[in-house]
Amino acid sequence: MGRLSRWGAQLCGLGLALLAALGGAPARADCPPAAVAPDTQAIQQGMAQAQNHGFLWTLDRQGHRSWLYGTIHAAQQAWMYPGPAVVQALGRTRRLVVEMDLSDPVTLESVKRLARQTPDRALPPALEARLQKQEDAACLGRALKDWRPEMRVTTLSVMSLRDEGLDPAWGVDAMLIGIAKGLHLPITALETPAQQMTALLQPRRSATEELVRSSLDEMDRGEDRRTLRRLAQAWAEGRLDELETYPQWCECVNTPLEKAMMRRLLNDRNGPMADKIARLHRGQGGLFVAVGSLHMVGPQGLPALLAARGFTVTRVNWPAAPAAPAVPAAASGAESPSSAASAGAAQELVP
Repeated sequence: MGRLSRWGAQLCGLGLALLAALGGAPARADCPPAAVAPDTQAIQQGMAQAQNHGFLWTLDRQGHRSWLYGTIHAAQQAWMYPGPAVVQALGRTRRLVVEMDLSDPVTLESVKRLARQTPDRALPPALEARLQKQEDAACLGRALKDWRPEMRVTTLSVMSLRDEGLDPAWGVDAMLIGIAKGLHLPITALETPAQQMTALLQPRRSATEELVRSSLDEMDRGEDRRTLRRLAQAWAEGRLDELETYPQWCECVNTPLEKAMMRRLLNDRNGPMADKIARLHRGQGGLFVAVGSLHMVGPQGLPALLAARGFTVTRVNWPAAPAAPAVPAAASGAESPSSAASAGAAQELVP
């Protein structure tokens, strides 16, 4: 059952949004510098220098076009700025569609309520102590103490490479939401907090404990870092073939329980997502749909499912980007994309 947190980390960043809402954790001198909001000049420079990353498709049906973009929820700072192909698509968009809009206060309050720890899911003392030790090492202190254990290990997994500059603060989805707000585009969520939580939270206490134990074992061995690093590099370099083989190298679908978890986190969600995308596209098109990249692969991935629903799905190719550095340096004085300034600057830059 060991690598289930790797699938959990592909959700929309529930834990990171909740952490931000709670004010984060007190910083130590040896912790990566806290992300702060960028100013307009920093955003203009970032967007001017932005390269194409990730995976983009056009979706054509009934004379109308939309776009599908595979994102990453933890990235290097430079990666969060959309490259020329994505900017061009955004300039023709009438609506941004995301997994979940965590800029919406009602959504965030719902996430906080659903993530709250309940007495029946308290961990055994020894396991709780192990989890708190990892949270201390990640500079989180006790910021996660009131969360469900599944949320805590998922957040730790996504944050595992902050010391190498791969930070959820630079998540691509958040930047796209900021751009949409700057352009006054409506934002539509494909899922509710309850739907995402149903995919992540375990149905039995024993399964919760095993998830935490196996996730902590991965962290002790450094496996979570290696997996996230490989995923991030594949995204940065646009290597869809690498993601297609993810089940072969992640070692996360070996047991019946792991396979069931994969179905819950990916395949079971992809069908309803594809149906909603098709409904939103009907009659107008003009959607820019941004969803985590692992939802894009295989016969049950979104491109295949949308093709089955009558779309002509075409990959937008661009020249290969230089290989991403294997161990990026952590940026000091880093900036977060979540401020109003990012939206305003984006409004000026997107045609």
